[in-house]
Amino acid sequence: MNGRKQILWIAGIALSVSLLASAVTAVCVSYADSRYYFALLNRICQEAAAQEPAAKSKQMLAAVLKEYKNGYTGQASKEDFLSDLGYHRSDFSGPSYKRTVRFAAAGLCIGGFLFLLTFFYRNQTEAKRIRALTEYLEQVPAGKAAILSTSGEDDFSKLEDEIYKTVTFLYQTKDAAVRAREDFARNLSNIAHQIKTPITAISLSIQMLKQETDSCHLEQMEKQLFRLMHLEEALLVLSRMDAGTLLLQKKETDVYTLLVLAADQLQELCTASGISIEIPQLGGMMVTADPDWTIEAVINLMKNSMEHSHGRTVYCSYAQNPLYTEILIWDDGEGFCKEDLPHLFERFYRGRRAGAGGIGIGLALAKEIVERQNGTVRAKNRADGGALFEIRFYSH
Repeated sequence: MNGRKQILWIAGIALSVSLLASAVTAVCVSYADSRYYFALLNRICQEAAAQEPAAKSKQMLAAVLKEYKNGYTGQASKEDFLSDLGYHRSDFSGPSYKRTVRFAAAGLCIGGFLFLLTFFYRNQTEAKRIRALTEYLEQVPAGKAAILSTSGEDDFSKLEDEIYKTVTFLYQTKDAAVRAREDFARNLSNIAHQIKTPITAISLSIQMLKQETDSCHLEQMEKQLFRLMHLEEALLVLSRMDAGTLLLQKKETDVYTLLVLAADQLQELCTASGISIEIPQLGGMMVTADPDWTIEAVINLMKNSMEHSHGRTVYCSYAQNPLYTEILIWDDGEGFCKEDLPHLFERFYRGRRAGAGGIGIGLALAKEIVERQNGTVRAKNRADGGALFEIRFYSH
């Protein structure tokens, strides 16, 4: 609250407490007065009855009144004369006492109402401020938070100021991170394009040399050239992802179809290595994803399983529940080294059992593609041996 509202709050509390105290005081004073008047009349009557001569009655009454002029001392009378005559305290103080009680009750009600009104107003004001700060914080992740404008000083002003400082710092950090990511993506793209030119020249030279001579060295050069071409393509894709220019066209796609198309593109590699990919038909299950890029991710996982398989088969399976659609790809090899598991999806990381031709981008690329489609990828070792990749596409 600002200064004016703070004063109103304090004044309301003070007024409420004052009225409550006044009500209690009025009741206590009324009760004390009734005792005072009753004792006074009781003493007067006692003295008047004890004095029979009429002339002395006047002097006696004056003396009694003078004695009680400074107030009732609280000392009880020896005889309760008025009670013997059938009188009580309420007979002399009834109207005054009832009127005082009514005023006290009115003050009590007004004081309680003012207190509740002030308390309710304060709570509403605090709730409004908390709601405003909450809405502001909810807008921060979306980048829609405007500059906070305070109307005055209150209990939340310091908190509001700290929130604004923190949000401003986060925006500045975010902008710096975005600029750094864009610079990195731009540099990565430039490097990939620069690599493409010598690769093309080397490829043409190799083709010409193959026409003139037949050498194993040319075959080795061709393999390394193929690796460079794959690296250049992967760098271009990663740079597009980092820059946010890789657009995914999501649509309903059958899971079985995705796996079959991915396996078809690996048919030449399967024939050369003598490894087959087993994909069971488990019924129609749809997933919302970009078919082309999702197939690319699945291919990378299948290729990794083929490199680690000691048998002749890479296995696939899939299932669906209300939360997600799951795709499993595994082999019957030695599995992953325990030290490699936390780093498998890092860019350019090559595990201890990685194949000789890998460059450490395939798994990172697969992870990027799946996660951009509301999914997750995990790698683990199977209990009975072999490596397992688990892909999940979540429905919401």
